Amino acid sequence: MHHAPGPPEKWPILAGAKTVENRPTPWRTGWVLLHTSKTIDQPALRTPLIGRTIRGRELIAGAVVDVARITDCHQDPDGAPPCSEWAHPGAWHLVLADVQELPLPVPARGQVVPWKPSLDLLDRVFQQLPDFRP
Repeated sequence: MHHAPGPPEKWPILAGAKTVENRPTPWRTGWVLLHTSKTIDQPALRTPLIGRTIRGRELIAGAVVDVARITDCHQDPDGAPPCSEWAHPGAWHLVLADVQELPLPVPARGQVVPWKPSLDLLDRVFQQLPDFRP
């Protein structure tokens, strides 16, 4: 299981609205931990797509907030419409499914992505998801 840090755009994933994450390089399919950035990007919150999706949610910085499964990784063909309103042109699109929000965010320090989380961090996450089976 790898860990993907990120900005406020992670919160729409929790809300169930965002099923595509953008990355500059391709990723393998499989389970990932999603984590918010150390600070909240205030200008990003003013983006209408993000703002309307996360309205009313408490935003937490610097923590693993959910587990998700990458089911596909692709780039949209040149000239094709984007696969999602969240898809950025030219980016690799990680298609996310089976998102499971943690009841309590687990504080975590950001790392270069992707990185392998410590066993302690995984234990703290999986204690909250006793029925989770990757």
